[in-house]
Amino acid sequence: MIGVDISEKMLAVAREKTNLPNVSYVRAAIEEYGYPENSFDVVISSLAFHYVESFDDICSKVNHCLAKNGDFIFSVEHPIFTAQGSQEWVYSGADNPLYWPVDNYFIEGRRDARFLGEGITKYHRTLTAYIGCLLGNGFQITGFCEPTPPEEMLSLTDMKDELRRPSMLIISAKRK
Repeated sequence: MIGVDISEKMLAVAREKTNLPNVSYVRAAIEEYGYPENSFDVVISSLAFHYVESFDDICSKVNHCLAKNGDFIFSVEHPIFTAQGSQEWVYSGADNPLYWPVDNYFIEGRRDARFLGEGITKYHRTLTAYIGCLLGNGFQITGFCEPTPPEEMLSLTDMKDELRRPSMLIISAKRK
């Protein structure tokens, strides 16, 4: 097993949580990792690809490194979540979110947003783009999910608003 991340802080957390001799970590941008041919049975990515400019390139590299019938499973911020860019509710008053703005959905590309008080760059793409890149790179879609918070979390502050629009998308695919 190999964990790849550009952030040394994230790799340090992963090392702290893993005590297995067959796990190694590589500090690299996922766009620049070597992707050795036919080396993995499964590739998993959690909430990273919306930071990558070319999802098509990632699909090609993952296909290259997966064994035949290998699985590719990933989550991204949902295109409805990333479309408008600011990733903020429209409010009526201080604490009353009226709606989540969806604008420029079909205009793919760079979006500047704030996350934990920091300015960050994300890349918006449509559902069609995600699915099209997978199919165009020799994958078969095996699953699709727009997760909602578990029932026990709905009592937490602001969590009920998470039922008003999807914030994440999970897709699983298989290399043909």
